[in-house]
Amino acid sequence: MAPRSDSDAAAHDAASRSSMGRGFDVLSALAGLTAENAAGASVQQVAHALGRERSQISRTLAALHERGLAVRDDDGGYRLSWSWYADAQELVHRRLRTDGLAVLDALSATTGEACFLGVLAGDATVTIVESIPAGSRMIGSWIGRAYPAFCSDAGRAVLWDADDDEIRAVFADTDFASGGPRAARSVDEFLGRLAESRQRGFAIVDEEAEPELFSVSAPVWDFRGEVVAGLQIVGERAALSARVDELGARCIAAASALSHALGARAASI
Repeated sequence: MAPRSDSDAAAHDAASRSSMGRGFDVLSALAGLTAENAAGASVQQVAHALGRERSQISRTLAALHERGLAVRDDDGGYRLSWSWYADAQELVHRRLRTDGLAVLDALSATTGEACFLGVLAGDATVTIVESIPAGSRMIGSWIGRAYPAFCSDAGRAVLWDADDDEIRAVFADTDFASGGPRAARSVDEFLGRLAESRQRGFAIVDEEAEPELFSVSAPVWDFRGEVVAGLQIVGERAALSARVDELGARCIAAASALSHALGARAASI
């Protein structure tokens, strides 16, 4: 047998990546279609959701079923297998760090400001990725450090999709006396600021964490249509407040790019 040429190998790799991408898209669509419906999704429903040919989707679903990533019901509908959820969530966590760093590096280079990615942990947010430009006056790293969510830079972004009852449960034992000079002093005040942020499309945190500290943040969504992190641009109030519209738009765009990398559908973002 003749050895495979470089061009043949490149074509094979490209085809493999394309196939993996189609499979991930189909799994993401299944997650969305079955999130609030116990019944499986039909081939036609998945094809319609993705705007693709039914025959192509049928072949992809059959292959996913053979690999144990999708379950086929007696009526022909498909659902995600439990093993897929575990694997997919682990993939999301990994890509938050790998793709997240690439997105933050690009955002930091464009804005000249420090950028962070935070997740919710109890009633606090924890930084998992950061990109701080050379010359920044920020000292040390924030990775792994927790900060109260009611006044943190990422607090409103990570709770973007939570309802009022969920948020009240998160802050049930929170002491709102801490925080910066402009921090919310009650869960009701936090909810009011979150509502304003949702209308605006991004959150503004102005001296809520510390005096003279200013940030904008936006939510990052995953393949399930759930918020998994908050993306932030953080800096000195005097410098950032005058650029709030520009930075807010860039923050939204970066969060959207990372959401797409995590399999989020456009309707969720």
